[in-house]
Amino acid sequence: MTKRQVQTSTLSGGCQCGAVRFRLTGAPGTSSVCYCRMCQKAAASPALALVSVGGASLEWTRGAPSWFHSSSAVRRGFCNQCGTPLAYDAPDGLALTVLAFDDPDCVPPVIAYGVEAKRIWCDGIPALPERKTLEDPEAVSFLKTLVSYQHPDHDTETWPPERKP
Repeated sequence: MTKRQVQTSTLSGGCQCGAVRFRLTGAPGTSSVCYCRMCQKAAASPALALVSVGGASLEWTRGAPSWFHSSSAVRRGFCNQCGTPLAYDAPDGLALTVLAFDDPDCVPPVIAYGVEAKRIWCDGIPALPERKTLEDPEAVSFLKTLVSYQHPDHDTETWPPERKP
């Protein structure tokens, strides 16, 4: 755990559309990245970052996840409206997806699991050329017209906001 993680007593997060929100009170457990094929498919990503609830208290503050049994021992929680992966529930306890937190940097991974299934191109990702979103000349005009319907990275009284005519 990082110093910042230990000092944080309340963390919040939720799905992309805002239908499911959670609050974690207390110190979370270990944060990790898993490269196993099951986690890759669940996240549609090369890896899934998870943090154990540990001794903290978890409260679903808006809505609740839907669950998919990905194996005989594990079920995975997700928002049934937008599909955001939210949780991993196994016999050793519940974990939440790190990137579902409003501030994912509060729970940085400290170990990697399932490395036997790591995609061969993952190690090359940090060496790829980088470009900020609005630096793509072919996409700038399109990107400037986008209106985000994503829930903000903080708790809200209600969601979605009322749309003005």
